[in-house]
Amino acid sequence: MLKPLIILAALPMAITAGAQSNGTPREVQLRMLEHQRKVLLQMVDSMPERLYRDRATPTQRDFANQIHHAAGSAAGIARSIMNGPALTLPDTATAFNTRAGLRAFVSAAYDYAVGLLRTQTDAARAESVNLFGQQMPRWQVWDEIHMHTVWTAGQVVANFRKHGMAPPAFTFF
Repeated sequence: MLKPLIILAALPMAITAGAQSNGTPREVQLRMLEHQRKVLLQMVDSMPERLYRDRATPTQRDFANQIHHAAGSAAGIARSIMNGPALTLPDTATAFNTRAGLRAFVSAAYDYAVGLLRTQTDAARAESVNLFGQQMPRWQVWDEIHMHTVWTAGQVVANFRKHGMAPPAFTFF
């Protein structure tokens, strides 16, 4: 009878240790940003350049614009809500029409967002901010950026399907 009690008593410590091995919330959010970058770059690399300006439906953004929106929103929301320094991203004329340009845009956007997250103080993370009419702590904005990127990037799967191509494989972060 003593052995099961010891196991039950140790269980919360084991669960806590397992959760801590995944990192702090900031470390998890950094991994999420890097995973978003990876997924968007895989999409950029998988789509032929000749289809960058193609739309899956008439009302959808074209492929390049959708990738631009996902990456640009991550940097733009981070800049606005986190009070980051001025944001300078590569020219959209190149980003919308060439693989190298779109890759450079995605990388620059995520370099910016990752830099802001790495340097964000604990006090700043705890501050309450308004994100599109919703009050939340700044740390939560990073999770909302992740959700927006997943939603936006998921829409380009239709671009791949329209042309009989498989999108890049799903991966966990």
